Order: sequence, then structure tokens, then C-alpha cells
Amino acid sequence: MNKNGGVPRELLDDLTAEFASLRALITSGTDLRRPTPAAGWDIRAGVSHLIGCDLAAEQAIATPGAFRRARPATDEGLAALLESHITTRRDLSAERLRQEWADAFAAQLKAFQSTRRDQEVPWFGPPMRPATLATARLMEYWAHGQDVAEALKVARLPTDRLRHVCHLGFATFGFSFTHRGLPVPSSPPRVELRLPSGRPWARGPEDAHASITGDALDFALVVTQRRHRLDTSLTCRGDVAEQWLAIAQCFAGPPGPGRPPGEITQ
Repeated sequence: MNKNGGVPRELLDDLTAEFASLRALITSGTDLRRPTPAAGWDIRAGVSHLIGCDLAAEQAIATPGAFRRARPATDEGLAALLESHITTRRDLSAERLRQEWADAFAAQLKAFQSTRRDQEVPWFGPPMRPATLATARLMEYWAHGQDVAEALKVARLPTDRLRHVCHLGFATFGFSFTHRGLPVPSSPPRVELRLPSGRPWARGPEDAHASITGDALDFALVVTQRRHRLDTSLTCRGDVAEQWLAIAQCFAGPPGPGRPPGEITQ
């Protein structure tokens, strides 16, 4: 990648590693009809969704005008578009699905490598910088990878790539409230986490009246709505911290229902 490109090499490497980690779980012999913890989604649906969004990201970067013209104007339209990503690939063999997936990811990666740092990329919401979109794609790969791993009853070894998911989770603090028509608290909590390597990771004002502490994995699971906050070991102090984790959402689309407490235990 051009050193002046819009996405740091380290981030693209981590995105590629997240893709490879999930792809290694899904072989030509995988039962794609196996349900995941995401209600109504099987493994095929998760992969098909990732393919569709990879292709959408490539289009948004390469031909932003065409992306804007095709982008749904309502949540209902967006839901229909996302559903089409799944239905159009419903009858593909595992091998054909894997090939489409590899091709879509390669096209997306090439598009990211062509971006400029000051570029604004349209998306399903406000436009964003290429690095932010790449982080969002990594977050989706990690979250859907979690679904697939749980469907296959495979324990994934967490890595420090979680820091990207945690960053996006913190950055969408205000979005989580406004997305539900709620007033945004005047200040976010202080978030202090431990990455899988043991390294500390922190965001937010040091003198905040509210705080969240614990493992980065738990925080990532909550902000991607893969765990209820009560099914983690996160420690919250202050009403703002509790309110946020009850509605935290770091992905685009309609407000997600989250997971009920006790549905999945670690």
C-alpha cells in the first residue's frame, strides 16, 4: 500500500487476518445450514452477509456516486438490501460460496489500498474516512466470526485485534443513544480494558464520573451485541455506564435487540 494511503497497513493486515481466521473455520464440508446464535441466521447467512457488505464497501470506495444512488433511503430498504445478500446466495454450494467470498474480500482490500486519508466514503449512515470503514469491516468479521465459532462449538483464541472492535465500540457511544432517540450523556464513561496479550487499553476522560473496566473480549462482545452485559465480567460504575451497555451498538442498521441475559454463558 502507498504509505500515504487512507488505511494504515497494520489495520489492513489485521482485517485480512480476521478474514483468514473466519475462513479457516468454514471448509467445503461445513454444514452451512447450522444455526448460529443470531436469531434466524445460519452460517450461510452470515457469510453471505459479509460478501454483500464487502462488495458494497468496494463500490462505495471505487464508485461512490453509484453507491449513493443505490443506497436505500429507509431502515426498511436497508433491511431488504441486507436480506437480498443472503437470498441471492441461498443455493450456492459451499465451495462456490467460498470462492465468491474470497473474490469479494480481495476486491474490497484492493479498494482500501487505493484510498486517500482525507477521502470521505459514503456508507449506510454518515460518510466516513477509509480507516473507519476498514475498522467497521473488521468489527463485522469478528462479530460474525463469533457467531460461526459458537455454531460450530469452536473456542476461538482472542487476539489483540480486539482493540479495533473496542475502539469502534467507544467511538459509537453517542450513536448508541441518538440511534434510539435518546439524549446523549454529556460525557462518556472512562473505559479501561485488558487486551488478550495483557496490555492495557483505555479511552475516555480520566476524571469521568462513570467507568467500565474488565476484559477487552467482554467489552467487544457487548458493543457488537453478542453478549448481554450481565453475562460478562465487566464492572460498571455510574448510571451512564449502565445505560450505555444496555443499548451499545457499534454497527449500522436499525437498533438491534441485543441478546437476553443468560442466553449464552462464557
